[in-house]
Amino acid sequence: MNRTKQTFAGILRSIFTLFLLAAMFVAGFFLMDYLYRLLGLHPAAWLAQLIDSFAGLILMFLAVYIGVSIARAWGWMPERNIFEPIIAALEQIASGDFSIRVENKYEDNQMVGELARRVNKVASELDQMENLRQEFISNVSHEIQSPLTSINGFTKALEDDRLSAEERHHYLGIIENESMRLSRITQDLLKMAALESDQVRFEPKPYRLDKQIRDLILASEPQWQEKGIEMDVSLAETEIIADEDLLSQVWTNLIHNSIKFTPQGGKISIALHPRDGQIEFQITDTGIGISKEDQERIFERFFKADPARTRAAGGSGLGLSIARKIVEMHRGAIGVKSELGAGATFTVVLPVK
Repeated sequence: MNRTKQTFAGILRSIFTLFLLAAMFVAGFFLMDYLYRLLGLHPAAWLAQLIDSFAGLILMFLAVYIGVSIARAWGWMPERNIFEPIIAALEQIASGDFSIRVENKYEDNQMVGELARRVNKVASELDQMENLRQEFISNVSHEIQSPLTSINGFTKALEDDRLSAEERHHYLGIIENESMRLSRITQDLLKMAALESDQVRFEPKPYRLDKQIRDLILASEPQWQEKGIEMDVSLAETEIIADEDLLSQVWTNLIHNSIKFTPQGGKISIALHPRDGQIEFQITDTGIGISKEDQERIFERFFKADPARTRAAGGSGLGLSIARKIVEMHRGAIGVKSELGAGATFTVVLPVK
């Protein structure tokens, strides 16, 4: 009878503890949401998620601490405090150490074992987010530092009075190109930040998608004519309900990328067709291609399959990431198929509405 009562009491305690922990995470989310609205803040999605997680962890720590104190006062705790490793891990996570993991030795206690697994999962996800944050900062610093170094170096070179007019003109051209590249990086960073924080106005309306793409192809005619690229265009008459300005950025990026990486005298094929209630856009080039490994990361921010070649072409490594975000805003999908030396095919699938 006593064993049955103890088991029943243990089940009730487990249910109460899990409910309390879940409530703390929910409370953390609503607390931070209230503070955002109160202070008029609009942090980026990844930053808001990180802050919400910290708030939930702090509330969870307080709940566990209070629960342990009550359990000790009422004599519920065993001689060996099984919560101590979990509390220690939470303290380290709260201090910014996301590499900590709780060794799960609680097979005989389902509630504590589940709590240890949850703490490890939260620590792992925060660790991944911290790595992404550090990588993002490193990439931004590198991309901005590169043109600044060039501008600084060639500015100093212009101080040499022995330079000929031709050399001086050449150096000024490099400084101008690097300044334009720095401007594009800044614009892309602002655009990406606005998209991720949902600060971009999304205004879908009906319009002719085939006409929009045809106009963009004609607008880039000087670039593909200069390289002698053959353009094979097949655009079915297609009407879509979407944000025309945002999608324009997607098509412009894909068209310009194909022109950049297609060699002299190459070919680019562009097709647009309605398929099964959806719209499919494909652009295929005979360019340098993308390796299988790089295809898995090509839509990541700042990722460049060929950094030297992309830098020479003036890319920031943000274009495809911005394109994917815009396509996802329209509940569509974007993908790539390619082989090194055999060109690449980018496909965008969008719903009609």
